[in-house]
Amino acid sequence: MSNPPQDKSGHGGAELLTSNPHGDHLHTRLIHVGAHPDPTTGAVIRPISLSSTFAQSAVGVHAGYEYSRSLNPNRLDLETLIASLEGVDQLERVEPAGLPLPGALAVSSGSAATATIINALVGPGAHLVAMSDVYGGTYRYLNQVAKQLGIDSTMIDLGFADDSKQAAELVIERLQKSIIPGQTKLIWIETPTNPTLRLVDIACISDFARKNGLLLVVDNTFLSPYYQQPLRLGADIVVHSATKYINGHSDVVLGVIVSPHVELIKKMRFLQNAHGAVPSAFDCWLAQRGLKTLALRMLRHGTNALAIANWLQDVALPQGWITKVTYIGLNKSEIAWRQIPKETQEELHKLGHGPSADGQFPYGGMISFKIKPKGGDGLDGQTDYSRADEFLKNCRLFTLAESLGGIESLASLPAKMTHATLSVEDRSKLGIDGSLVRLSVGIEKVEDLIADLEQSFKKSF
Repeated sequence: MSNPPQDKSGHGGAELLTSNPHGDHLHTRLIHVGAHPDPTTGAVIRPISLSSTFAQSAVGVHAGYEYSRSLNPNRLDLETLIASLEGVDQLERVEPAGLPLPGALAVSSGSAATATIINALVGPGAHLVAMSDVYGGTYRYLNQVAKQLGIDSTMIDLGFADDSKQAAELVIERLQKSIIPGQTKLIWIETPTNPTLRLVDIACISDFARKNGLLLVVDNTFLSPYYQQPLRLGADIVVHSATKYINGHSDVVLGVIVSPHVELIKKMRFLQNAHGAVPSAFDCWLAQRGLKTLALRMLRHGTNALAIANWLQDVALPQGWITKVTYIGLNKSEIAWRQIPKETQEELHKLGHGPSADGQFPYGGMISFKIKPKGGDGLDGQTDYSRADEFLKNCRLFTLAESLGGIESLASLPAKMTHATLSVEDRSKLGIDGSLVRLSVGIEKVEDLIADLEQSFKKSF
């Protein structure tokens, strides 16, 4: 396991895990970390703690819980688990009971996680640098909310075209030009990006951030800790919309933040409590239940997505139904493979995937492709989305809906859905137009999913 990142802001940092009483393997920790029999009844699965307040034996003397906005047993269990998955042990203990406080926060949504990080760690009068093709909700917050609070941001292209030295130098040059000395506090990236699936070399950006005294935040929503653990690559903070793969069942709205830096976690936890951006005990319980099958789900998402991406490339593209397909594992990316945790690499190798096999490998469940518009390639793609709309309505197993990461397969048109708040000019720069379709591939039988796509293409052409 890699060494913990150096704290770049004078904060004391907790060490990344080097050993774990529950075992070092992700599959085992998913089941056992944050899970223990109820001490009163012996129930193997922790009951849902719905109480809003907790009894004290004397003034200020309690078992670590006072009020559920501040701390709740189910939330603490979930935070302990997600921190472990991203490589962070407990940071401190809550007095007077001495409960372990993990290096993670569970918040009421992914958007609440974004707001908590930016408001707590950037603040009015300061500045951050973000990728130009971040999630639409992050873009909206930075440009329509944070700006009103006096928080400025510069959005630039941080995608790595390949693994070459020249590609890295180009990205670093863009970063260097965007930093405002004395004002820039952090760099915000997501990799792969939504929905264009562009990659960022996390270690490269982390090295730049460390040298310039900046924090690095990585949105890990698309991959989960199964395929990527950014803290081990040098990031300072990881954020997830846990609504997606973390929970995995499309029945919870939740966000999580993870960091090995004690003072950063304290700042964000204080703001979370002050704002009241806390999830319910039931949502935390559901998310922890969902996490128990994360490794199984993510592998199936990935193998299904790789098979579909190959079908799109081998069948749909020659048929003239689509003009482009993007799936990172299809492109044999060295950056992507390098960023996959060793345990997952070994699992993929056993299935015949990876650089030493055929070069392709499962890499999450997200695919994007460009469907051929009715007017041909010359028509303005920003205004003509009739073919995509027809295709999406003809799908039977792929449900037309926003969000992603659930066990069921979803399909969407980002230009009119998740990224509709972006200007036409910004969407055009990012390659998001009326022909770009995004698939969130579920865990159904892949032959059925391919058959569904094929019948929809045939009906739409």
